[in-house]
Amino acid sequence: MISITKIFRFEAAHAIYTYPGSCQNIHGHSYELQVTVHAKQESDGFIPGLGITLDFKVLKACVQESVIKVLDHKLILSKAYLANVKNEFSPSELFVFEHEPTAENLLVFSRNQIRAALPESVGLKSLRLYETRDSFADWSEG
Repeated sequence: MISITKIFRFEAAHAIYTYPGSCQNIHGHSYELQVTVHAKQESDGFIPGLGITLDFKVLKACVQESVIKVLDHKLILSKAYLANVKNEFSPSELFVFEHEPTAENLLVFSRNQIRAALPESVGLKSLRLYETRDSFADWSEG
């Protein structure tokens, strides 16, 4: 299987409600999201048409619109956090998340958003989301 990867960066803050440690406090990360997609190939292994999996510009636009613009420079908090903690956040700086905004759950969100934005001829193969330089979560198809 042939695949291509593009790397995206965004800044966001979050807190994990009822976490037994410092992650329960609002804190920020410089996230790095690696997005890998694959082409649907012919039986001989070659990619039909132009011979490319997806133009990197198209992949960039898909991810920028579906994930980066949604999360970049936002405070990401769960509905549970907002229901139980006094807050006075501006709606423009807040992204309300159905689940706790862990790296793992942000990957599931990213997967769903990117899949919906990709052309039918391309499949999402894997995602890797770094919270720090040396800490990340992975998602892969299969």
